[in-house]
Amino acid sequence: MLSYEQALSALEEKFAAANLSLKTEIVPLSEASGRILAEHVQADRDYPPFHRSMRDGFAVRSKDVNRIGVTLKLVGEVRAGQYPQSPVEEGQCVEIMTGAPLPAGADAVAMAEHARVEGDWVQIERPLKAFENVVCQGSEAAKGRHVLPPGRRLGAGEIGLLASVGKARVSVCRKPIVAILPTGDEIVPADQEPEWYQIRNSNSAMLSALAIAAGAIPREMAVGPDEKEALRQVVQEGLKADLLLLSGGVSVGKYDFVKEVLAGLGAQFSFQSVALRPGKPVVFGRAQGTFFFGLPGNPVSSFVTFELFVRPAIQALGGGKFERPQFLRARLGSSLQHKVGFTRFVPARVETRDSEPLVQLIEWHGSGDLVGAAGANCLLVIHPDESTLQAGAWVDVLPGLS
Repeated sequence: MLSYEQALSALEEKFAAANLSLKTEIVPLSEASGRILAEHVQADRDYPPFHRSMRDGFAVRSKDVNRIGVTLKLVGEVRAGQYPQSPVEEGQCVEIMTGAPLPAGADAVAMAEHARVEGDWVQIERPLKAFENVVCQGSEAAKGRHVLPPGRRLGAGEIGLLASVGKARVSVCRKPIVAILPTGDEIVPADQEPEWYQIRNSNSAMLSALAIAAGAIPREMAVGPDEKEALRQVVQEGLKADLLLLSGGVSVGKYDFVKEVLAGLGAQFSFQSVALRPGKPVVFGRAQGTFFFGLPGNPVSSFVTFELFVRPAIQALGGGKFERPQFLRARLGSSLQHKVGFTRFVPARVETRDSEPLVQLIEWHGSGDLVGAAGANCLLVIHPDESTLQAGAWVDVLPGLS
């Protein structure tokens, strides 16, 4: 059984060595948010394309304003969206607005609050250095500079940058297709009234939502039965996707056939259990050229193992960088004890108290308790060598359980 860190490293190594063949498509900028960029993006001109005023005030020659109380002749105005008609000569200034281009001859901007206007004359109350309150031409990016690399996930900032350099359409990686295959004879569709001994299929809906958030296209499959040949057929179909997620049937029960069926299809397993709670029976490998995960059937276990392992895998399959889960820090609200040897991920809730993040455990009743887990907004991380954690201690949390 691997530790969490060993399992994550094994996963990362497999994707680094996979030599994935990524497909791309061109999409309008309005559809690019959240996608993985598939091209180098260059600045089509200098940014800014001119010396740009950072303040409302007066464009001046800095050598004219080398002392307090200099008075200059006001000879014009320039605002954003216009260009100055004439240069600034010795002893002159031009009123200028934020974002406007600096007139020729000027090399600094005196802020409006540091100037006093009397008719056609302006007294500058502070000395200025060259290019003070000015963003210089090309200082953000020179023409031809690479401003975005392939592999970058496009968020709001990247979308704005693409628009600013004229990329109305952009090449992105196609979203990976993730087949979601729940298993177990006890499972019925979510819209069906279950018998007292049955449960509704919550995992497919939950894993589909997680897959979409991770940047994939989910493909929900029919429930795989607890019978080897029938299960083999649906697993074979699921392996046609870019990634196969199975939930349930990965433990050591009499009718847990997932690993046996995968082995019969030529699977190479990277790990078959991890020292996690919840999520110990999680399985990862590759069969017929397709990566697969066998997630535990209990829904909170499926959620945890998705966040720890499947989300980074989807990012890599979609053309992005393999990114390990990012833990944040918070103070623990109350003391707790833990059996060493396992990494635990416990549903919890973090809130700001006295300007610090404070994490509190919620009431829940094990890895099948979606009712309790629904009240959480994070997972408290308890590392395998931590037997006792005292109230007020700084601890790791994994955000996003909401």
